[in-house]
Amino acid sequence: MVHVRTWQAAYAGLIPQDYLDSLDPAQREPGWRQWLAGLRPPAAILVQAEAGAPPVGFVAIQPSRDPGADRAVTGEITAIYLLPSHQGTGAGRELMAAATDHLVAAGFRRATLWVLETNTAARRFYEAAGWAPDGASKVDSSWGFPLDEVRYGRTLAEV
Repeated sequence: MVHVRTWQAAYAGLIPQDYLDSLDPAQREPGWRQWLAGLRPPAAILVQAEAGAPPVGFVAIQPSRDPGADRAVTGEITAIYLLPSHQGTGAGRELMAAATDHLVAAGFRRATLWVLETNTAARRFYEAAGWAPDGASKVDSSWGFPLDEVRYGRTLAEV
């Protein structure tokens, strides 16, 4: 599963290694299936794959989940993951472009995403794609340990 393999590579040294080692795609699949079944437009999952091959990455978008956000105007990229073997090939840029195109087509004028504060590689990727920190931060403890996150945003009218 792209999500598990990407977490194990991207978050090594950023979150507890014992947690990363415990991730098992087969155990996480039912939760992903349930989450996917609950998605309603304009939420979407966009998948990057090579012809005839399993997915190598995906991006998930939906109306903003942030408290106080105007969900009619602000969309959110809730996940963007690409297998390490495909990073640096342009596939990540294609996923990001597809996500922003879909957000614009769904009528959103602004978009946000959350990233680990210490994930410098992801932050460089987002900044190269026109995203910038907007000053918001939070601590996500839903995984059983604290994750310091910062929010990035961008105006979609420029897309």
